[in-house]
Amino acid sequence: MPLEVTVTRLSGEWSKSMTGYKRLIEKWCGAALTTPSQPSPLRGRARVGVSVVLAGDALLRDLNRTYRGKDKPTNVLSFAGEGRELGDVILSYETVKREAKEQKKNFTQHTAHLVVHGCLHLIGHDHEKDKDAAKMEKLETSILAKLGFPDPYATTA
Repeated sequence: MPLEVTVTRLSGEWSKSMTGYKRLIEKWCGAALTTPSQPSPLRGRARVGVSVVLAGDALLRDLNRTYRGKDKPTNVLSFAGEGRELGDVILSYETVKREAKEQKKNFTQHTAHLVVHGCLHLIGHDHEKDKDAAKMEKLETSILAKLGFPDPYATTA
């Protein structure tokens, strides 16, 4: 497969909460970027790179403030790359952990959703308009179902 996923862990907590995280993230990125229902960014290329950075709230807050004007941490940010690099997906451990607990979701399940979400942003999907959000949510749900995860947008009882 021409997809090369680089996973960098900046926070030690990720490995405690998600055994085999590198292999899992590679699988999730591959699923998000090779979905048959959309044009693949891998088609016709010798290699495409994606970088996934597992960080914490401090870094995500700095990035969110610098690039989005929001002085607070967020769960995931995506930054498009150039050439053979699709870009970077950066996640915050503390925010992902807190959201998973609040939403009564498994940490790994929630992380998978955010990795898929971030990868879809790298290939041009967004959720600024309701129509685009509905399309992106449907695609995320479909990809996650193929990975064996439940609908991330289903309300919990």
